[in-house]
Amino acid sequence: MTEQATPSPEAIKAWARLMRVSRQLIEHAEEALKEGGLPPLAWYDVLHELAEVGEGGLRPFQLIERTLFAQYNISRLLARLEADGLVEKLPVADDGRGQTIRITAKGRDTRRRMWSVYGRSIAELVGAKLSVDQLNMVSALLGRLRHPPASD
Repeated sequence: MTEQATPSPEAIKAWARLMRVSRQLIEHAEEALKEGGLPPLAWYDVLHELAEVGEGGLRPFQLIERTLFAQYNISRLLARLEADGLVEKLPVADDGRGQTIRITAKGRDTRRRMWSVYGRSIAELVGAKLSVDQLNMVSALLGRLRHPPASD
């Protein structure tokens, strides 16, 4: 039987703050999007990834890797995005069952409108509360917690 590690009080405090602050920041950003009559933040994440890769689009498994959504969540989300005309599904030539997901012009416009609200939320909730040095420090520390660690 292996010995279980017990977290230090400092690790517990850091974890609890990280979870609470993360939840609060996301809730505030979600509320701002809702007040603006815009879709939820998850929609932005998918539209952003698709816009970043351009006309080639992404396969669903690539979106899962980039966004960390569960497969069943991404399937439902893509169905809603497609129904709203924000993405389109294209067949993959060498894979009869495969699909590539590509953002539409309407999806690009929705992403831009969402960013105007989401970006403002980031500026108000994080950027206005910490100095540039503090922001760089938080970013570096959180990068160390990622798996694999972020190098940027």
